[in-house]
Amino acid sequence: MHDILTIVVSILSASGILGIGTRAILKRLKTQENRQKAVELGVQALLRDRMLHSYNKYTELGYAPIFAKENFENMYVQYHGLGGNGVMTQLHTAFMELPTDKEADR
Repeated sequence: MHDILTIVVSILSASGILGIGTRAILKRLKTQENRQKAVELGVQALLRDRMLHSYNKYTELGYAPIFAKENFENMYVQYHGLGGNGVMTQLHTAFMELPTDKEADR
């Protein structure tokens, strides 16, 4: 009987320790998940800012060189890959329609 009681107490103690460890792991995972989401949203915001900056700069110039269009396209693809909404689609379309050199439409 004593051996059975020792085994039961050991099992209950071990499961309590495992429960504490599991809670700590789950808390750490939740913290990491929250931080990852914050990083993704931050990168998305930076991409959006840079696209708006490029759009304003090159629209004012009246043209966008090929390197600027390639960079804009890359930012646009990554922005959407991070879950960006369709708000930037209209700007993307307008940006890509800009001529590639200063004299193209003059």
